[in-house]
Amino acid sequence: MLRLGVLLLAVGAMLTGCVSDQVGTDFASVSRKIGPPRGGQARVVFLQDKREGLSMAICGCEVKLDGTSLGRVVAGKYAYADRPAGRHDVLVTEALFPGDTKREIVMEAGRTHFYLIKSSARHDAATGGAILGGLAGLAVVSVATAGEANPGPAELVALDEATARTKLAELQAIN
Repeated sequence: MLRLGVLLLAVGAMLTGCVSDQVGTDFASVSRKIGPPRGGQARVVFLQDKREGLSMAICGCEVKLDGTSLGRVVAGKYAYADRPAGRHDVLVTEALFPGDTKREIVMEAGRTHFYLIKSSARHDAATGGAILGGLAGLAVVSVATAGEANPGPAELVALDEATARTKLAELQAIN
């Protein structure tokens, strides 16, 4: 009986450790807490939809803005940064992926800009090649898709504020 009690207590402790409501990390709470961008500044938010079913069309992407890492934006997460208005360089990489996504964005003062991170066609092909052929399949697909217009793992899709806020309502900030 004591063993059963200890076992149930251990299982309960493990399950509670896995449960987190992450109160306050949704974008609406964060926005209220930090307020709008300061004068001459703009805010940019990079987000990735939650994974749907067994889809492999996701990217565990490291996002850099002007060379500074914002973190790894994975499915169901977002990252944001405030920067001076103007032109900025975005670099999206993924560990072991043979290419980078590079894009220049223009940010307007006082405004929040939203970008959805979607896996690129090359990323999806490489993932399929790796699943079907292991490392050899990944290598073959990587060589075959090397000439793609976007050699990186992600597509950055600009979103309007209403669409972005609807998507962000279900997402959590990266830690």
